[in-house]
Amino acid sequence: MSALNLPITTDTLEHYMVQVNRFDLLSTEEEHDLAVRHIQDGNMDAAHRLVCANLRFVVKVANEYRGYGLRLLDLVQEGNVGLMMAVKKFDPSRGTRLITYAVWWIRAYIQNYIMRSWSLVKIGTTQMQKKLFFKLAQTRNALFNQTGSEDVEDIARELDVNQEIVVEMSQRMGRRDASLDVELTEGEGYTLLHTLPDKADNQETLLLADEERRLNVEKTEAALSILNPRELNIIKQRILADPPSTLQDIAEQYGVSRERIRQIEQNALRKLRKAMTAESS
Repeated sequence: MSALNLPITTDTLEHYMVQVNRFDLLSTEEEHDLAVRHIQDGNMDAAHRLVCANLRFVVKVANEYRGYGLRLLDLVQEGNVGLMMAVKKFDPSRGTRLITYAVWWIRAYIQNYIMRSWSLVKIGTTQMQKKLFFKLAQTRNALFNQTGSEDVEDIARELDVNQEIVVEMSQRMGRRDASLDVELTEGEGYTLLHTLPDKADNQETLLLADEERRLNVEKTEAALSILNPRELNIIKQRILADPPSTLQDIAEQYGVSRERIRQIEQNALRKLRKAMTAESS
Protein backbone atom coordinates (compact mmCIF):
# COMPACT_ATOMS: atom_id res chain seq x y z
CA MET A 1 0.00 0.00 0.00
CA SER A 2 2.98 2.33 0.36
CA ALA A 3 3.03 2.65 -3.42
CA LEU A 4 -0.26 4.53 -3.37
CA ASN A 5 0.11 8.23 -4.18
CA LEU A 6 -2.64 10.09 -2.36
CA PRO A 7 -3.43 13.50 -3.86
CA ILE A 8 -2.96 15.77 -0.82
CA THR A 9 -0.57 18.31 -2.32
CA THR A 10 -2.15 21.63 -1.28
CA ASP A 11 -2.71 23.52 1.94
CA THR A 12 -6.41 24.17 1.58
CA LEU A 13 -9.30 21.81 2.04
CA GLU A 14 -11.13 23.34 -0.92
CA HIS A 15 -8.35 22.46 -3.35
CA TYR A 16 -8.06 19.00 -1.84
CA MET A 17 -11.78 18.38 -2.23
CA VAL A 18 -11.61 19.44 -5.90
CA GLN A 19 -9.04 16.71 -6.46
CA VAL A 20 -10.89 14.11 -4.43
CA ASN A 21 -14.20 14.70 -6.21
CA ARG A 22 -12.57 13.92 -9.54
CA PHE A 23 -12.56 10.25 -8.59
CA ASP A 24 -15.79 8.48 -9.52
CA LEU A 25 -17.71 6.49 -6.95
CA LEU A 26 -17.73 2.74 -7.52
CA SER A 27 -20.75 0.53 -7.92
CA THR A 28 -21.06 -2.53 -5.71
CA GLU A 29 -19.97 -4.77 -8.58
CA GLU A 30 -16.98 -2.57 -9.51
CA GLU A 31 -15.83 -2.40 -5.90
CA HIS A 32 -16.12 -6.18 -5.51
CA ASP A 33 -14.15 -6.88 -8.69
CA LEU A 34 -11.37 -4.46 -7.71
CA ALA A 35 -11.14 -5.92 -4.20
CA VAL A 36 -10.88 -9.45 -5.60
CA ARG A 37 -8.11 -8.38 -7.98
CA HIS A 38 -6.25 -6.76 -5.13
CA ILE A 39 -6.55 -9.77 -2.83
CA GLN A 40 -5.91 -12.52 -5.34
CA ASP A 41 -3.38 -10.86 -7.63
CA GLY A 42 -1.87 -8.18 -5.40
CA ASN A 43 -2.95 -5.61 -7.98
CA MET A 44 -1.93 -2.21 -6.63
CA ASP A 45 -3.81 -0.32 -9.32
CA ALA A 46 -7.00 -1.92 -8.04
CA ALA A 47 -6.10 -0.93 -4.48
CA HIS A 48 -5.39 2.62 -5.64
CA ARG A 49 -8.81 2.90 -7.26
CA LEU A 50 -10.51 1.57 -4.11
CA VAL A 51 -8.75 4.14 -1.95
CA CYS A 52 -9.32 7.09 -4.27
CA ALA A 53 -13.03 6.33 -4.69
CA ASN A 54 -13.51 6.59 -0.92
CA LEU A 55 -11.33 9.58 -0.06
CA ARG A 56 -14.33 11.93 0.14
CA PHE A 57 -15.77 9.79 2.94
CA VAL A 58 -12.58 10.22 4.97
CA VAL A 59 -13.11 13.99 4.89
CA LYS A 60 -16.63 13.50 6.17
CA VAL A 61 -15.40 11.44 9.12
CA ALA A 62 -12.52 13.82 9.83
CA ASN A 63 -14.97 16.72 10.05
CA GLU A 64 -16.47 15.10 13.13
CA TYR A 65 -13.19 15.73 14.99
CA ARG A 66 -12.65 19.38 14.12
CA GLY A 67 -13.23 20.48 17.70
CA TYR A 68 -9.88 19.19 18.96
CA GLY A 69 -7.79 22.10 17.67
CA LEU A 70 -5.90 20.18 14.98
CA ARG A 71 -5.65 20.99 11.27
CA LEU A 72 -8.39 19.26 9.34
CA LEU A 73 -5.99 18.17 6.59
CA ASP A 74 -3.81 16.48 9.22
CA LEU A 75 -6.85 14.57 10.42
CA VAL A 76 -7.69 13.68 6.83
CA GLN A 77 -4.17 12.40 6.23
CA GLU A 78 -4.42 10.11 9.25
CA GLY A 79 -7.84 8.96 8.13
CA ASN A 80 -6.42 8.16 4.70
CA VAL A 81 -3.85 5.88 6.33
CA GLY A 82 -6.72 4.12 8.08
CA LEU A 83 -8.53 3.80 4.74
CA MET A 84 -5.47 2.22 3.15
CA MET A 85 -5.24 -0.25 6.01
CA ALA A 86 -8.91 -1.09 5.53
CA VAL A 87 -8.37 -1.73 1.81
CA LYS A 88 -5.47 -4.01 2.68
CA LYS A 89 -7.63 -6.09 5.04
CA PHE A 90 -10.99 -5.84 3.25
CA ASP A 91 -12.72 -9.14 2.44
CA PRO A 92 -15.29 -8.65 -0.35
CA SER A 93 -16.72 -12.13 0.21
CA ARG A 94 -18.48 -10.90 3.35
CA GLY A 95 -20.92 -8.93 1.24
CA THR A 96 -20.39 -5.49 2.87
CA ARG A 97 -19.33 -2.29 1.17
CA LEU A 98 -15.77 -1.16 1.68
CA ILE A 99 -16.65 2.14 3.36
CA THR A 100 -18.86 0.34 5.90
CA TYR A 101 -15.84 -1.71 6.94
CA ALA A 102 -13.34 1.15 6.55
CA VAL A 103 -15.09 3.62 8.86
CA TRP A 104 -13.76 1.78 11.91
CA TRP A 105 -10.18 2.00 10.62
CA ILE A 106 -10.55 5.64 9.62
CA ARG A 107 -11.86 6.61 13.06
CA ALA A 108 -9.20 4.56 14.84
CA TYR A 109 -6.32 6.27 13.03
CA ILE A 110 -7.80 9.76 13.49
CA GLN A 111 -8.48 9.16 17.18
CA ASN A 112 -5.00 7.77 17.80
CA TYR A 113 -3.50 10.82 16.08
CA ILE A 114 -5.53 13.16 18.28
CA MET A 115 -4.48 11.27 21.39
CA ARG A 116 -0.81 11.45 20.37
CA SER A 117 -1.03 15.13 19.51
CA TRP A 118 -3.00 16.26 22.53
CA SER A 119 -0.25 16.11 25.13
CA LEU A 120 3.32 15.01 25.74
CA VAL A 121 1.82 13.16 28.70
CA LYS A 122 -0.47 10.39 27.55
CA ILE A 123 -4.17 10.99 28.20
CA GLY A 124 -4.72 7.29 28.62
CA THR A 125 -4.45 3.99 26.82
CA THR A 126 -7.40 1.90 28.00
CA GLN A 127 -10.55 1.63 25.91
CA MET A 128 -12.54 3.27 28.71
CA GLN A 129 -10.18 6.27 28.79
CA LYS A 130 -10.25 6.66 25.01
CA LYS A 131 -14.04 6.48 25.01
CA LEU A 132 -14.23 9.12 27.71
CA PHE A 133 -11.77 11.39 25.90
CA PHE A 134 -13.89 11.49 22.75
CA LYS A 135 -17.31 11.36 24.41
CA LEU A 136 -16.80 13.81 27.28
CA ALA A 137 -17.21 17.09 25.38
CA GLN A 138 -20.01 15.67 23.26
CA THR A 139 -21.95 14.45 26.30
CA ARG A 140 -21.37 17.67 28.24
CA ASN A 141 -22.68 19.79 25.35
CA ALA A 142 -25.70 17.54 24.84
CA LEU A 143 -26.66 17.71 28.51
CA PHE A 144 -26.18 21.48 28.57
CA ASN A 145 -28.47 21.88 25.56
CA GLN A 146 -31.09 19.68 27.18
CA THR A 147 -30.94 20.81 30.81
CA GLY A 148 -28.78 23.93 30.89
CA SER A 149 -26.43 22.12 33.30
CA GLU A 150 -23.01 20.45 33.04
CA ASP A 151 -23.26 18.51 36.30
CA VAL A 152 -20.47 15.96 36.75
CA GLU A 153 -22.86 13.44 38.25
CA ASP A 154 -25.14 13.58 35.20
CA ILE A 155 -22.18 13.26 32.82
CA ALA A 156 -20.79 10.28 34.73
CA ARG A 157 -24.21 8.59 34.71
CA GLU A 158 -24.60 9.18 30.98
CA LEU A 159 -21.14 7.73 30.22
CA ASP A 160 -21.45 4.98 32.84
CA VAL A 161 -18.19 5.87 34.61
CA ASN A 162 -17.20 7.17 38.05
CA GLN A 163 -17.45 10.90 38.75
CA GLU A 164 -13.76 10.97 39.74
CA ILE A 165 -12.79 9.75 36.28
CA VAL A 166 -14.87 12.49 34.65
CA VAL A 167 -13.19 15.16 36.80
CA GLU A 168 -9.69 13.80 36.11
CA MET A 169 -10.22 13.62 32.34
CA SER A 170 -11.72 17.13 32.31
CA GLN A 171 -8.60 18.45 34.04
CA ARG A 172 -6.28 16.65 31.62
CA MET A 173 -8.14 17.92 28.59
CA GLY A 174 -8.01 21.45 30.00
CA ARG A 175 -4.22 21.37 30.34
CA ARG A 176 -3.16 20.72 26.78
CA ASP A 177 0.54 21.31 26.10
CA ALA A 178 1.43 24.64 24.53
CA SER A 179 3.92 24.66 21.67
CA LEU A 180 7.03 26.78 22.21
CA ASP A 181 7.01 27.58 18.48
CA VAL A 182 3.58 29.23 18.41
CA GLU A 183 3.86 32.97 17.68
CA LEU A 184 2.70 35.20 20.54
CA THR A 185 1.89 37.91 18.01
CA GLU A 186 0.96 36.57 14.61
CA GLY A 187 3.34 37.55 11.84
CA GLU A 188 6.15 38.87 14.06
CA GLY A 189 8.04 35.61 14.52
CA TYR A 190 8.19 36.13 18.30
CA THR A 191 7.38 32.84 20.03
CA LEU A 192 7.06 31.59 23.59
CA LEU A 193 10.54 30.13 23.22
CA HIS A 194 11.98 33.66 23.00
CA THR A 195 10.57 34.49 26.46
CA LEU A 196 12.41 31.65 28.19
CA PRO A 197 15.75 32.58 29.77
CA ASP A 198 18.85 30.74 28.61
CA LYS A 199 20.47 29.49 31.82
CA ALA A 200 23.31 27.68 30.07
CA ASP A 201 26.85 29.00 30.38
CA ASN A 202 28.08 31.11 27.48
CA GLN A 203 30.85 29.92 25.16
CA GLU A 204 33.55 31.92 26.93
CA THR A 205 32.72 30.38 30.30
CA LEU A 206 32.61 26.87 28.79
CA LEU A 207 36.01 27.37 27.12
CA LEU A 208 37.58 28.64 30.35
CA ALA A 209 36.18 25.69 32.29
CA ASP A 210 37.47 23.25 29.68
CA GLU A 211 40.91 24.85 29.74
CA GLU A 212 40.98 24.68 33.55
CA ARG A 213 40.12 20.99 33.48
CA ARG A 214 42.87 20.35 30.92
CA LEU A 215 45.47 22.15 33.04
CA ASN A 216 44.41 20.28 36.17
CA VAL A 217 44.81 16.96 34.35
CA GLU A 218 48.28 17.94 33.20
CA LYS A 219 49.29 19.04 36.73
CA THR A 220 47.98 15.81 38.22
CA GLU A 221 49.81 13.65 35.67
CA ALA A 222 53.03 15.59 36.24
CA ALA A 223 52.72 15.21 40.01
CA LEU A 224 52.02 11.47 39.80
CA SER A 225 55.12 10.99 37.65
CA ILE A 226 57.39 11.79 40.63
CA LEU A 227 56.11 8.81 42.63
CA ASN A 228 57.88 5.47 42.59
CA PRO A 229 55.91 2.45 41.29
CA ARG A 230 54.80 1.27 44.75
CA GLU A 231 53.65 4.73 45.82
CA LEU A 232 51.82 5.22 42.53
CA ASN A 233 50.05 1.88 42.84
CA ILE A 234 48.96 2.62 46.41
CA ILE A 235 47.65 6.09 45.49
CA LYS A 236 45.72 4.66 42.56
CA GLN A 237 44.13 1.98 44.74
CA ARG A 238 43.47 4.23 47.74
CA ILE A 239 42.58 7.58 46.10
CA LEU A 240 41.76 7.12 42.43
CA ALA A 241 39.90 3.79 42.53
CA ASP A 242 36.14 3.55 42.94
CA PRO A 243 35.59 1.96 45.34
CA PRO A 244 39.00 2.45 47.01
CA SER A 245 40.93 -0.51 48.39
CA THR A 246 41.40 -0.88 52.12
CA LEU A 247 44.76 -0.60 53.85
CA GLN A 248 44.46 -4.26 54.79
CA ASP A 249 43.89 -5.35 51.17
CA ILE A 250 46.99 -3.49 49.97
CA ALA A 251 49.05 -4.67 52.95
CA GLU A 252 48.31 -8.28 52.01
CA GLN A 253 49.41 -7.58 48.42
CA TYR A 254 52.82 -6.35 49.56
CA GLY A 255 53.20 -8.62 52.59
CA VAL A 256 53.60 -5.72 55.03
CA SER A 257 51.54 -4.23 57.85
CA ARG A 258 48.58 -1.89 57.48
CA GLU A 259 50.57 0.79 59.27
CA ARG A 260 53.39 0.55 56.73
CA ILE A 261 50.94 1.04 53.84
CA ARG A 262 49.45 4.05 55.67
CA GLN A 263 52.92 5.58 56.04
CA ILE A 264 53.69 5.08 52.34
CA GLU A 265 50.35 6.62 51.39
CA GLN A 266 50.92 9.68 53.61
CA ASN A 267 54.42 10.16 52.23
CA ALA A 268 53.14 9.92 48.64
CA LEU A 269 50.43 12.49 49.38
CA ARG A 270 53.00 14.91 50.77
CA LYS A 271 55.03 14.55 47.59
CA LEU A 272 51.93 15.24 45.49
CA ARG A 273 50.93 18.35 47.48
CA LYS A 274 54.45 19.72 47.23
CA ALA A 275 54.59 19.10 43.50
CA MET A 276 51.14 20.62 42.89
CA THR A 277 52.05 23.69 44.99
CA ALA A 278 55.30 24.21 43.12
CA GLU A 279 53.49 23.87 39.79
CA SER A 280 50.98 26.54 40.79
CA SER A 281 53.57 29.08 41.99
